[in-house]
Amino acid sequence: MEVMFDMPDESNIKEVLKGVSRRKFIQGVIAGGAGVSAATYLFRASTATSAASAGERLITINVNGRDRRVDVMKQETLAMTLRYKLGLTGTKIGCDRAECGACTVLIDGVPRYSCSTLTHTVRNAKVLTIEGLAKEDGTLHPVQQGIIEEQGFQCAFCMSGFVMASVGFLQTNPNPTRAELAHGISGNLCRCQDYDKILTALLRGAEIMRGEATHA
Repeated sequence: MEVMFDMPDESNIKEVLKGVSRRKFIQGVIAGGAGVSAATYLFRASTATSAASAGERLITINVNGRDRRVDVMKQETLAMTLRYKLGLTGTKIGCDRAECGACTVLIDGVPRYSCSTLTHTVRNAKVLTIEGLAKEDGTLHPVQQGIIEEQGFQCAFCMSGFVMASVGFLQTNPNPTRAELAHGISGNLCRCQDYDKILTALLRGAEIMRGEATHA
């Protein structure tokens, strides 16, 4: 007996895909990977070595002053953990190969590309993302305020990376010249290429920062 199967038409497929965003798709992929890995660990649970390996996946990292417990695969980058497991989407993934700087965060006060930093390596460090810059009362960081005042970015996709790189640099040189600041953030790229306005905005942020330090 011949069995016939109804194939979904194109309109039905498009209707299903309407509610699927890129972020949800990636979250699903990560969750699926974690599920497969978890099943593998359960299958091997009879050995002490496998049990220890499974335990190593659940780690604690300090992000924006809070200890966060998270299930992390050994090959997982900090950018992926921040965005898709902790929901800190201010950290952008641009090139995903340590070239553009959009994913820059501070690790123990030093600017680092989170797309090329394995999450496991920051277990004993303090990670600061752009979400952690503002004060508890909502007051923006001086660099953020400088950007607002000078309207330093166009599409702003790269903005969080520039902000974090600048904050890290200004901790070591709070009163830079324009050339010094340009060199200090040279690891960050802007697809809109409006570097002159960006530098003006970041220098305004440095000025505000110095003013706050003087009146403190």
